[in-house]
Amino acid sequence: MSMTLTLALDAMGGDKAPGIVLKGADISRKRHPNVRFLMFGDERRIGPILKRFPKLRDRCEVRHTDEAVAGDEKPSTALRRGKKASMRLAIDAVQAGEAAGVVSAGNTGALMAMSKFVLKTVPGIDRPAIAGFFPSKRGEMVMLDLGANLECSAGNLVEFATMGAAFARIVLGIRRPTVGLLNVGTEDVKGHDHIREAAQILRETPNLPLEFVGFVEGTDIGTGRADVFVADGFTGNIALKTIEGTAKFYTENLKAAFRRSLFSRLGYLLARPALMALRRRLDPRSYNGALFVGLNGIVVKSHGSTDAIGFASALGVAVDMAEGEFNTTLVNDLKAFSVASATRPPEAAAS
Repeated sequence: MSMTLTLALDAMGGDKAPGIVLKGADISRKRHPNVRFLMFGDERRIGPILKRFPKLRDRCEVRHTDEAVAGDEKPSTALRRGKKASMRLAIDAVQAGEAAGVVSAGNTGALMAMSKFVLKTVPGIDRPAIAGFFPSKRGEMVMLDLGANLECSAGNLVEFATMGAAFARIVLGIRRPTVGLLNVGTEDVKGHDHIREAAQILRETPNLPLEFVGFVEGTDIGTGRADVFVADGFTGNIALKTIEGTAKFYTENLKAAFRRSLFSRLGYLLARPALMALRRRLDPRSYNGALFVGLNGIVVKSHGSTDAIGFASALGVAVDMAEGEFNTTLVNDLKAFSVASATRPPEAAAS
């Protein structure tokens, strides 16, 4: 059996906390027999629920706190006043070495602010980013940044490419991930200056632990033209919400179409096996769990409105990151990039 791994959980984060947190942890317990949980939250609310999961109770420790970060609380306020909040205490446990990672379904801005303040960034990383993975025609693909940095420099985008490639290797098992920069077109002359500059750096730096495929468009996301899609947080977040909204739109219209008449209901019965397979393939709960890449610790953000299955998926991301030694991989990749940059042609480095 592999070594015991401890995860710190913000038991009070999310729309349906602490219920979905404990139910998700119980699902994760079955999937990952070597994982233990350190839960932070209101023991008076956690205790009655935990009694329903006796096997989980043997694998977790509850640390009581009355405080929690509200979903609409400003990150600056949470950082200043939330030192005893369940989210902050869970992050502190990672910084103290008590846990290998933290998972929260709470306030995204507060989680990023607290994590960056407590854990700091990996040497060589200017800004952490939010990375997630999604289904595509070729399998799965990674996208970042999903909203942490609304404005980015060329250097930030290059860092995101390096971090996204490391994420793809550990989570998706892709030995040499392909990376594309999300742009308004695939031609070299299109896009803002910083996007074109980032492309030039990635194109001209030899021996990178990734394969740069150039610019990619929004229509390429579903096709899986690249394993990693890199964008600033403004563009990435809009792309993410567009994907989610489109999926919801087609799902609702498909349901309405099958309910329209007796013949359409009969058609549904014939198509049900294929539709169920499609549903499992595209189930957003299976892809829940965005990683805050670039921090000195594993921090995973679960969707606030997910259910227990989705929260268990977020826990799975944290387990993969910790067991795959993501930060060690990232540090090595950054060193490789630094060495590779030193061997760039002088005219390319000057530009």
